[in-house]
Amino acid sequence: MATVLLPASLIALFPGTTKRHEVAGESVAAVIDGLDVAVPGVRDRLLETSTSLRPHINVFVDGQPADLTTAVGAAAVVHVLPAVSGG
Repeated sequence: MATVLLPASLIALFPGTTKRHEVAGESVAAVIDGLDVAVPGVRDRLLETSTSLRPHINVFVDGQPADLTTAVGAAAVVHVLPAVSGG
């Protein structure tokens, strides 16, 4: 199972959830589907459509930028990060 790490900004939207989740899935899309079982509604916060991440969401698998089709190994670490901007 992959380890998924969520940012504090997302955790705040789902009271009672934790930063770390163990989720099965062979792709980022499948991991997000599994995460939605543990944290109902999280998929809607991460995906714009069933085929694309929201523009302000970044996903990294083992430190590498990823999209929904990126493969996820059983021991992978998946980070979900909001985009950061400012001036």
